[in-house]
Amino acid sequence: MKEFREIKSISQMHHLLGLNKPMHPAISLVNMKDVKLSKELFNQKYIWDFYMISLKFENCELQYGRQYYDFEEGTLVFSSPGQVFEAKKQPETLNENGWALYFHSDLIQKSDLGKNIKSYGFFSYKSNEALHLSEKEKEKISRCIDAIEDECQQNIDKHSQTVIVSNLELLLNYCNRFYDRQFYTRSTHQQDVVEKIEELLVNFYNTDNSIQQGIPTVKFCADQVNLSPNYLSDLLKKETGKNTQEHIHFHLIEKAKNLLLSSNASVSGIAYDLGFEYPQSFGTLFKKKVGMSPNKYRQLN
Repeated sequence: MKEFREIKSISQMHHLLGLNKPMHPAISLVNMKDVKLSKELFNQKYIWDFYMISLKFENCELQYGRQYYDFEEGTLVFSSPGQVFEAKKQPETLNENGWALYFHSDLIQKSDLGKNIKSYGFFSYKSNEALHLSEKEKEKISRCIDAIEDECQQNIDKHSQTVIVSNLELLLNYCNRFYDRQFYTRSTHQQDVVEKIEELLVNFYNTDNSIQQGIPTVKFCADQVNLSPNYLSDLLKKETGKNTQEHIHFHLIEKAKNLLLSSNASVSGIAYDLGFEYPQSFGTLFKKKVGMSPNKYRQLN
């Protein structure tokens, strides 16, 4: 088994790519035309301790997590600290229009962006859930990137970090908007996913799976449709107004109602049958979703 090589700083990343030291210690825009390819880069697994946004690694087959992806023109891919990468195929050249923006969590730690970074779910999407940009969208992204690059090349002063983080936040907000557009323009595919999840949960609660496997997790549902948990939840939220967890809870509560009214089993017994380790947890969830306790629901119906 190959050992992982941990890249802890932007400076280490620059060294790996054959670049000069970065202008800023916590953020760097790397243009593919400047990268010096070496055999050292390939057939090696990497974990790096920073965020990455990359555009158009054309002709480069990259393994991201467990997925392989051939990057196409006009696609953005995101990753967060702790992700595993492996470059499997060394291209003769890298496309000159490609770039990668790396930034360390230290850059945003004390800012509002640092507090809200988890809300940008696309940093946890799979590589095959990349953002495909239109020409106008690429222009807006490019303006943000140019502004960040320009500020990084200035002498660092007390305003540098604020300006850089502001432009970075604008970039991420644009990405949120463009992902919304992508969800809507792929509505047929998204609806297929919704139907598969609904069918999955209906079948799950029509069998004894809950007794054997417990309550289905968001990851379990995502794996069944070959999507990342964050991407699936965002997709369902756009299509139905409810995320994956809410869909799971809806079907669980419907099954609970049926059991409460069609059997004489105790509430504790029903809780265990539904996959709850503790009956109190079932009671709390039921009351939150229905507005009354399981016993009260049974008495009134």
